[in-house]
Amino acid sequence: MAYSYETVRLDKGMYGEAGHSFTQVLEKCDPSEQYRGTPLEHLDAFQRQLKRFDIKVKGAGSDVVAKFFATWESAVLFPEYVARAVHQGMEENDILPQMIATETRISGLDYRSLASTPTEEEKQLNLVAEGAAIPETRVHTQENLVQLHKRGRMLVASYEAIQFQRLDLFSVTLRQIGAYISRMQVADAIDVLQNGDGNENAAPVYTVGTDPIAGTAGTLTYEALVDFWSQFSPYAMNTLVVGDAMARILKLPEMQDGTAGLTFQGTGQLVTPMGATLLRSSAVPSGTILGLDRNYALEMVRASDVLVEYDKLIDRQLERAAVTSIAGFAKIFTPAAKVLQIGTAPAEPEEP
Repeated sequence: MAYSYETVRLDKGMYGEAGHSFTQVLEKCDPSEQYRGTPLEHLDAFQRQLKRFDIKVKGAGSDVVAKFFATWESAVLFPEYVARAVHQGMEENDILPQMIATETRISGLDYRSLASTPTEEEKQLNLVAEGAAIPETRVHTQENLVQLHKRGRMLVASYEAIQFQRLDLFSVTLRQIGAYISRMQVADAIDVLQNGDGNENAAPVYTVGTDPIAGTAGTLTYEALVDFWSQFSPYAMNTLVVGDAMARILKLPEMQDGTAGLTFQGTGQLVTPMGATLLRSSAVPSGTILGLDRNYALEMVRASDVLVEYDKLIDRQLERAAVTSIAGFAKIFTPAAKVLQIGTAPAEPEEP
């Protein structure tokens, strides 16, 4: 049986179609719907092209990089392979999906998010008498644009240096690039949650204080976490993002017994006694606990997915090829994110 994927004409212009990825362009030429009920139904259009040119990108029998450049058409597939490997690295251990309420994709670089700041009275859905005006909740665009950051890495390697490397090994390097990009985007998200997005919406800060007389640092207790949790109404503190404070939380007696302790010991999933998911990131400042209602706190704005300089890769000029992603973050409802600051011990006075 002849399949249409074997006759698709590949050229690097397929990367330049505005608003469409390489795979989307391939799908238009070779729709996956026509493979339902066939041995190829589990493959997308790009994977079918790998099969066409007999390129194995993973496993013990993976091919060398040079296999992509056996023909001009197969070389066109190489940038998409790089982008997919980088994207896989971004997804591995990525905590962003557990922090954002929604993701917005835009085609430009200018974007204003929405905002609504109802008063306490406006939050109440009171009865409306017949003929009376219905109370309003005003929604407006933010005053300042969302700051978008271009994060990426430069792939520096000559074709001669990598042509005989196995694709499975080369993918590890590409996944690491993706992991770097992901960590920086998490840092951007944490900065916006804590300090705001430029629209005067920084998170309120609650402090576990110090004892200046005893000279001791603020001590994190279960009671302090409960008090912090109680500040979120009407939102729910269902996520805690922490850095070095992770050890202090795990040492709490309430984390060593009961459901939370059994869950951690049995599955490795970190859940606090209040039911909030614990996420760890080195981007959280020392002694800081960032609490949020992930359903209402943060919007991710993505201007581009993983972009690869395809011309340099296809033409074997691999000396310097940029791999980038453009994204930013916006606060949705300010009270849905709060900061608990664990105080530090006062500095000892210097000797005269």
